[in-house]
Amino acid sequence: MDGNGNGGVADGELLLRFADAVHAGDFASEREAVRQQLGEAALVDTAATIAIFTAVVKIADATGIPLEDAKAETSAKFRRTLGIDTFTRT
Repeated sequence: MDGNGNGGVADGELLLRFADAVHAGDFASEREAVRQQLGEAALVDTAATIAIFTAVVKIADATGIPLEDAKAETSAKFRRTLGIDTFTRT
């Protein structure tokens, strides 16, 4: 989680850089690096894996799974502004 290492998988450093870049919103160069080093099929598989993990997190959040402390702290101001905390919980 500290951005170092390879996660114990082949080309892990490259894949972690790509995942970090996707979540930062600026991933063109890392996408091309994955394409060049691992090929088009690996790029598609990698992007699909990142997408499904992102989707699963959003689905979990939407179902009402309790917010982690770090997310609660960083979102407190806009939740208060939007009145989200006043929504009915079931």
